[in-house]
Amino acid sequence: MFRKLSMAAAVALAMNGMAQAQVSDGVIKIGVMNDMSGTYSDLSGPGSVVAAKMAVEDFGAAAKGLKVEIVGADHQNKPDVGSNVVRTWIDREHVDVIVDVPTSSVALAVNEIVRDKNKVFLVSGAGASDLTGAKCSPNTIHWTYDTWALGNGTGSADTCRLPFSWDTSRAC
Repeated sequence: MFRKLSMAAAVALAMNGMAQAQVSDGVIKIGVMNDMSGTYSDLSGPGSVVAAKMAVEDFGAAAKGLKVEIVGADHQNKPDVGSNVVRTWIDREHVDVIVDVPTSSVALAVNEIVRDKNKVFLVSGAGASDLTGAKCSPNTIHWTYDTWALGNGTGSADTCRLPFSWDTSRAC
């Protein structure tokens, strides 16, 4: 369900963020890039591409007169592979929006490319806090958590702090 909502958001973002004339070839192309064959393929992988296609169908893009195409690729958890895929997608295949990319190293590389090419990147799994910090871009939406928020939230939720002596006789 979360993936469907993410993909529907990507379609809506592509429609609202760009004038119809700016959409390449009159088709909104969404590139779903993740680990399709390795360690993390069960978390995102080919299922994310299927979920994106289902989200477009649920959204009713065709009934609204929109042509939406979903493409998928395996970044193999390598920033250079991901960068090459994104450049090819944007330069040759006219992809308008990049989504998913749950590997932080690849997401940081993609972030730079979409900024340079003025495209849209919806991050739904990478946790690098640089995506919302030092490498923040107006072209990237960091949809979920980041490592700073995860660590800070967990650390500040500790309401029962024990002294260094680990004296457990004190009540919280």
